[in-house]
Amino acid sequence: MSFDNVFVATLAAILLTLTAHIIARILARKLSWLPMVITALVLVVILLFIFRWDYNHYYGVAKPVFDHLLGYVTVLLAIPLAAMNFKGLPVKKLVLIVAMASLIGALLPMSLAYLFSLSHDTILAFASRSVTTPIGLSIADLIKAPLAMANLIIIVSGIIGGTLARFLFIGIEDDRAKGLALGLVAHAFGTVEAWQISHTAGRYAAFGLAVNGLVTAVWVPIFVTALSV
Repeated sequence: MSFDNVFVATLAAILLTLTAHIIARILARKLSWLPMVITALVLVVILLFIFRWDYNHYYGVAKPVFDHLLGYVTVLLAIPLAAMNFKGLPVKKLVLIVAMASLIGALLPMSLAYLFSLSHDTILAFASRSVTTPIGLSIADLIKAPLAMANLIIIVSGIIGGTLARFLFIGIEDDRAKGLALGLVAHAFGTVEAWQISHTAGRYAAFGLAVNGLVTAVWVPIFVTALSV
C-alpha cells in the first residue's frame, strides 16, 4: 500500500496505530498476563503486513506526529501526580529510592558498556537508559551522545522492563511498589503497564517516571561534563 498524499498517509498511520493500541488494551483486560505494549507492537507489524504498507513509509509519516505528542503526554503525567494521596507517604525513603534508581539506572549500564569496550558514544548513550524518551533525548543532546542510539536503548529497556514486570511481581501485593518500580525502571512503557494493574500503580509509576527523569536530567549532564574536563 502506498499513499501519495502526506495528509492521508499521516491519518492512516495514526488510525492504524490507535487500532493496534485499542485491540491490545482489550486483550490486556481479558488476559492480564499479556504485556499491552508488546501486543500493540506486534499488532502494528501484522496490520502493516495485511495492508502491504512499507514500514519505512509508515515510520516516516508516523514518527513526527507521535514524537510531538510524546512531549505533551509526558507533561500530562502531572495530572495523576496531582491526584496522588501523599498522606502517610514515607517521603524520605521515597526520595532515597528515586535517588538510588537514578544513579544505578545511569551508572550501571554505562559501566557495563565500558567493561565490554563499547565506543565512547555508545557509553554516553546508555546514560539516558532509565528515563522516558523526551527527557532521555534531551539528556543525550546535552552530553553529545548519538540520539538514534539513545532512543533505541530507551525503547528496548522500556519494552524489556514492561514485559518482565508481571512475572517479577509474582507474590508482591503492594500496587504502590509495583507502580514505582515500573516507572523508575521501564519509564513510559512501564507506566502503561502499571495503569493496567491499577490506578494506584499507575499514579506511582507516573511519579517515579517524572521524578526520576527530573533528577537524572540534572545530574547526568553535570557528571559527564565533569568527566570530560
